[in-house]
Amino acid sequence: MIHEIFMPALSSTMTEGKIVSWVKSPGDKVEKGETVVVVESDKADMDVESFYEGYLAAIVTQAGESAPVGNAIALLAETEAEIETAKQQASSTAAPADTPSAPAAAPEPVAVAASTNGTSAAPKNGRTVASPRARKLAKDLKVNLETLIGSGPHGRIVAEDVEAAAGKTVTKPAPAAPAPKPAAPAPVAAAAPRPAAPAPTPAQPGQVKPMTTLQTAVVRNMMASLDVPVFRVGYTITTDGLDKLYKQVKSKGVTMTALLAKAVAVTLKKHPLLYASYVDNGIHFNAGINIAVAVAMEDGGLITPVLKNADQEDLYSLSRNWKDLVDRARSKQLQPDEYSSGTFTISNLGMFGVDTFDAILPPGQGSILAIGASRANVVATDDGMLGVRRQMQVNITCDHRIIYGADAAAFLKDLAKLIETDAQSLTL
Repeated sequence: MIHEIFMPALSSTMTEGKIVSWVKSPGDKVEKGETVVVVESDKADMDVESFYEGYLAAIVTQAGESAPVGNAIALLAETEAEIETAKQQASSTAAPADTPSAPAAAPEPVAVAASTNGTSAAPKNGRTVASPRARKLAKDLKVNLETLIGSGPHGRIVAEDVEAAAGKTVTKPAPAAPAPKPAAPAPVAAAAPRPAAPAPTPAQPGQVKPMTTLQTAVVRNMMASLDVPVFRVGYTITTDGLDKLYKQVKSKGVTMTALLAKAVAVTLKKHPLLYASYVDNGIHFNAGINIAVAVAMEDGGLITPVLKNADQEDLYSLSRNWKDLVDRARSKQLQPDEYSSGTFTISNLGMFGVDTFDAILPPGQGSILAIGASRANVVATDDGMLGVRRQMQVNITCDHRIIYGADAAAFLKDLAKLIETDAQSLTL
């Protein structure tokens, strides 16, 4: 029987996917639950695994090409004898519509599953993503693959991972050839380091450079934002207390992003309307305060990793979670739920020296807060004297269908009060 491997929907907003790489080549044996291809969704690279056993007969969509969700990207033959038939079927599928061809039995869709790359060697169906040589070594050396985290492409377990787990010297595979047993252990060559990913090619003058899948997703989201009536409110916040706290906790791994996210989350507890969202039949009040923070990607576009239930996490856990999220975001290893579940977004350009800016409201959210740089300013104090205070400008963009000016102003006033007079409470 011949099965069809189709482009899976890896997120609710995904309409097409791009093939990053084929883990298997035509003619390769495919085990049930084994990774066949790596697909780039809107904002992450995901392993696609087969639920069938057989042989990868023909690749319809090559690496670097895109296909709509649900389209066939390859054919899988259950037996070697069916490989040639599958190849012919793939050729007829690729032929022009007016080219006559012999009717063929419709292939059955092959079930696939997506797993996050690099986070674990064991996908959801219980199978392990590992190379054939790694599986053989694990059997010989009695190593449990399910306990390993792969260092190969997209989190795949390779032979070196198994050898390292068994305490063996990592060696490169040698060509199969008979050799006499050495009298003493011969020195072995260390495995060559994996090549680094190629740097993005700079655009040339006059060139039209295609957008990445991530950039296309950003365009789609921004166009959707145009349909929402928004308003913006600005507020100046004195940050002397926050800056002092940051100096105290920076050595413990706390980032300014975590501090700001914590301050916003704590304030949002008093203002549930600010992290609500508009729906056709009313206002949806979200159960969790999930703070999404915009992060620029090196190859273009941006992603918003989410600190879930940020109001309930302590500051130090929040910082550790944020570092992990950013590291995996930049290697495209986030699960869709880790970048699409935000209920309130922060965009901080203050780290780049930007004084003030307005942010565009993300689809499905009620508010986004734009944060500028903290600078020393000469201000009039309450006693009528002049003094120097560090201040930052924040601007909030809100969905005017559910949030009004007074609501946004009340939130910003409480946020300023927390940062200016009670910043130390963020460590509790």
